[in-house]
Amino acid sequence: MTIVITGATGHLGRQVVEELLARGVDPSTVVAGGRNEDALAKLAASGVRTARVDYADPSTLDAAFVGAEKILLISGNEVGKRSVQHKAVIDAARKVGAELVYTSAPKATTSDLVLAPEHKATEGLLEGSGLTYTVLRNNWYTENYDDTIRQAALTGSILTSTGSGRIASATRRDYAEAAAVVLLSHEYAGEILELGGDEPWTFDELAATVSEVTGNPVTVNQVSTDEHVAALKGFGLDEGTAGFVAALDANIAAGLLAESDGTLSRIIGRPTTPLKQYVGELLGT
Repeated sequence: MTIVITGATGHLGRQVVEELLARGVDPSTVVAGGRNEDALAKLAASGVRTARVDYADPSTLDAAFVGAEKILLISGNEVGKRSVQHKAVIDAARKVGAELVYTSAPKATTSDLVLAPEHKATEGLLEGSGLTYTVLRNNWYTENYDDTIRQAALTGSILTSTGSGRIASATRRDYAEAAAVVLLSHEYAGEILELGGDEPWTFDELAATVSEVTGNPVTVNQVSTDEHVAALKGFGLDEGTAGFVAALDANIAAGLLAESDGTLSRIIGRPTTPLKQYVGELLGT
């Protein structure tokens, strides 16, 4: 079986490749696709095949998907262009009749999450494609808060407008392991899997965790969405980026990332990475 990983030069895709190899998959049956040539060269050193894959260039998709039986479509990072780019991947997958696994967003078809519309559109395309597919609705990556955690450890303060909203985050390694399991199994074909961490947390709990790990007090400065936008602009973010970041916090405050039913830990056969463990590893304690 030939497995193609798109976006393999990104953090998640690279870890999916690593997880496949750790499970004894023959490297010659894995195609790692991406745009970063240096990253592709590093992947090639592990024995996998590599291919240039650019969602905006369908010819690269056709070339990379030759002989593919399963394709992992890791959602693109160009917000506003993703549904069109994902359609190109789906169309190319149809040409070879490959089974497709897609990384989506929590409750993508019903959520008010600011990032949901493009994922909803992509899931609609999959539904009408005639392909066999599995949807991995990944919740937040704990790594999204690396800068926040480091800043909290350095300054003893966290700025947020998430209120008491919880985040069912998990690490990229957790999600990558789940993707590898799904790619190597027929058990999940046709399923839509809501994936998240076992223990959703609030920013107050994040602050307490950083404080516990470092031994220094950390306070949470909760502000309104408008105040958050103003503060982010004061830190140098442009209006659009500041508004987007604050909108995500508003989504969290509304509980849109709070749910987890244990599906991720069941798939990977272990608990998801605890927040305290992750913070400790990140800060080197």
